[in-house]
Amino acid sequence: MNKIILNGLTYEQLLELCRQAGVKAVHAERLVASIYRRYNTDIAAIADLPSALRRYLTDKACMFEPDCTASQQAEDGTRKLLLKMTDGREVETVLIQAAGRLTQCISTQVGCAAGCSFCLTATAGLSRNLSAAEMVSEVFAGQRISGRKVRNLVLMGMGEPLHNYDEVVRFVRIATDPRGMAFSPNRVTLSTSGLVPAIYRMIEDELPCNLAVSLNATTDAVRSRIMPINRKYPIAVLMQTVRDYITARGNKRVLIEYVMLAGVNDSLDDAARLCELLDGLDCTINLLPFNPFDAAEFKRPDDAVVSVFRAMLAEVGNVVVVRESKGRDISAACGQLKTETAARRRQSAA
Repeated sequence: MNKIILNGLTYEQLLELCRQAGVKAVHAERLVASIYRRYNTDIAAIADLPSALRRYLTDKACMFEPDCTASQQAEDGTRKLLLKMTDGREVETVLIQAAGRLTQCISTQVGCAAGCSFCLTATAGLSRNLSAAEMVSEVFAGQRISGRKVRNLVLMGMGEPLHNYDEVVRFVRIATDPRGMAFSPNRVTLSTSGLVPAIYRMIEDELPCNLAVSLNATTDAVRSRIMPINRKYPIAVLMQTVRDYITARGNKRVLIEYVMLAGVNDSLDDAARLCELLDGLDCTINLLPFNPFDAAEFKRPDDAVVSVFRAMLAEVGNVVVVRESKGRDISAACGQLKTETAARRRQSAA
C-alpha cells in the first residue's frame, strides 16, 4: 500500500487526516508545527499526539526526506546537493549564502523540456515532474544539511516550473501558508521561460509568490534560437503578458532575467532594445553573465562588456543588478553536478 506523504500535505489535508483518525482538529496544528516549522521527519517523535492518531499515521502515512548522493561546496559558501527520490531519480538543489541569509534554489522537474540551448539541464530532456512533497523534501534536506534556516526560496533549479503547474502551485501554497512552512510570499520566487497561458493562470489563481521571467534576448530571431518557446510565445506577446501580470497584481514588481552570452545578446544594440522593451515596466533587471559548462556553445562575456551593458540600462532609470555567479569553482551550472556524478558512475562501472 502506498502511504500518504505527510510533508506534502496542506493544512486542510492534515485536518482531514485528523478527522479520519477520529481525533480533534487541534492536533493538526501540532502536526503542522512539527512537520513544517521544526522539519521533523520522524512521526514517532511528534510529541503529545493521541494514541489513535499516532496509530493511524504509522499505518497510513510516512515522512520523506531524499538521500543526498553527492555534494559540493564552493569557496564562497555555495553548496550544491544531488538528491535521490524514491524512484532513484536525482535532482539538484543549491544553497546560496549571502549577507547573513540563506537562499535555496528548488528544482521542479527531473530534467526539462524547454530546450534552452544555454542550459545544461535541457540537454538531458525531461524525465518526469516532481510532486509538491518532493519539492518540500528538497527544503527539508537543505535545512538539515546546512544546519541553518532557509530564508528565501527560488524555483529556478532543474525544470520549467510552469510545465508542472498544479504541483508547483501546491508547493507554493504550502511554502507560503502561515499554517504551513510560513515563508513570506515576498521571499518565494518562481522563474519561467515564458509560458504565457500559465502566467495568466497565476493571475487568476492569485499565486502568492514573485514572478521572474527569463527573457535573454531582444529580438525574436535570437530568442527563438536560444529559447524554442519563443516560437510559440514571441517577445511582444510575452511582454504584454508581463504588463498584464503587473497590472493585475497591483503593480507588483517583476524580475526580468537576462543571461548574457558573449557575442550573442550582449551588444550595445541589445542594451538599447532592452531599454525599449522594458520602458515603463515596473521591474528589476537581473543580468547573469553565462556560467560555462563543458561542451557549451556559448562563452561568458568580458566583465567590461557586462559593465557597459549595465550602465546603459541604468542610465535611463532601470533598476539593474549584475548577479555574480555563485559557486564558480564547483559544478555551478544547473545540471552540472548531476551530469558529472553520472559520468563518474559510468567510469567506475566500466
